[in-house]
Amino acid sequence: MAELGIGIGWRPEIAEAVEALPGLDWVEVVAENICADHLPDSLTRLRERGVTVVPHGVSLGLGGADRPDPARLAALGEKAVALGAPLVTEHIAFVRAGGPLTASPLLEAGHLLPVPRTRDALDVLCENVRIAQDALPVPLALENIAALIAWPGEELTEGQFLAELVERTGVRLLIDVANLHTNHVNRGEDPAKALSELPVEAIAYVHVAGGVERDGVWHDTHAHPVPRPVLDILADLASRVSPPGVLLERDDDFPPAEELEEELEVIRETIIREAVAREAVGASAEVPVGTAHRHGALPSAPAPRRAPLLIGAGARVSGGPMPSPVATTPTSVPAPASDEGARQRVGLAQAALLSALVAGTPAPEGFDSRRLGVQSRALAAKRAGVVAKVAPELPEILGKGFRPAFLAYARTRPMTGGYRRDALDFAEHLLLADRPEDPAARRRLTEWWQDRSGSRPPGRAARLARAARHALVRR
Repeated sequence: MAELGIGIGWRPEIAEAVEALPGLDWVEVVAENICADHLPDSLTRLRERGVTVVPHGVSLGLGGADRPDPARLAALGEKAVALGAPLVTEHIAFVRAGGPLTASPLLEAGHLLPVPRTRDALDVLCENVRIAQDALPVPLALENIAALIAWPGEELTEGQFLAELVERTGVRLLIDVANLHTNHVNRGEDPAKALSELPVEAIAYVHVAGGVERDGVWHDTHAHPVPRPVLDILADLASRVSPPGVLLERDDDFPPAEELEEELEVIRETIIREAVAREAVGASAEVPVGTAHRHGALPSAPAPRRAPLLIGAGARVSGGPMPSPVATTPTSVPAPASDEGARQRVGLAQAALLSALVAGTPAPEGFDSRRLGVQSRALAAKRAGVVAKVAPELPEILGKGFRPAFLAYARTRPMTGGYRRDALDFAEHLLLADRPEDPAARRRLTEWWQDRSGSRPPGRAARLARAARHALVRR
């Protein structure tokens, strides 16, 4: 696996700052936010400088009950080739549920949701991963996700689940230490135990990010500075193994470039200190693995500012050549195919959970209804925020009324497509209800909706038809 070094998540809002960061080895870009045949100029310039670019997918839903969508896999592969990426990454999560498998409406979460750590879910995931590996032109690595909720009746710990996934498929891991912290606060899971159960040699790279705690719940926002507990988990991981790469994620409330540089430097120094400590105790093995940074074994002198990151044999230094893509080669015995019964059981469970989160149906048995409420509100808030970004004209037209109107809409109308479709459906919903009340705003909203949908503005007949359809769906 290619040595990556220290990197940062590339976002359009901070593209200029990212290009100016000193000592940057690589960046990660959300795959769904770029087109293979029209890459952002900033990414092209970074590649020309020898900076590695890795596409990071968020919509495959490999943990879902359905087999991966060939079109989504093809699109992800095309972006990997266009970027000359040494690998692609995705998540161990489901993002949609329902459909023909469960004979229920297809629902989109618009978010990464945890899969149950059960044998059925693991069988389904392993087969989906195999399908993805066969379709992609470069190796695949999968990320552990943060969660507000826990499934009842789980059969495996997170570490055991990931270890068996790697053993059965040969897939690489993208370990997000911020997500381990999130699951520690929200689900009482021990990050050190998870790390001790992981096949650390399978780690492709590591994510580091910030969040915030509200009312005893940790929200993985990617919009706050990296807190000390997350850095401590990073240090624990680095005391066990040299990660091929470490990346800082920031998705919102972007700080000045100087603060991003400082956070990257703290991450770099953490990795270097743990590497030095690991080497110092490795020969005698007097200090147990994973405890060097807690027993004063770190060097007293700080690492040089912007020192090259040496985290393994052949590690890249800043400005070095970009690793060449390598072929995907299975490294373990192929996983047995999941039976359709397992897929259906997983599908029914996921559909029931997602319906409770986005459609207001009763909480499935065994779930914490309070936590489901927190997750449901978080999903609606995220929908509102993303819709405001992909369709900025809506909050401009509706003003302060946009957010409460959208949250009220989201309580009864699940997302069934992407966020742009969601924005159009929301606007249509308002127009069908003769809203907004201000005639000038309603006229602007009508023009906006008509321009993007290519349809005539909804009239009385359309309102009656839609109302009848919604009544049938609710029944």
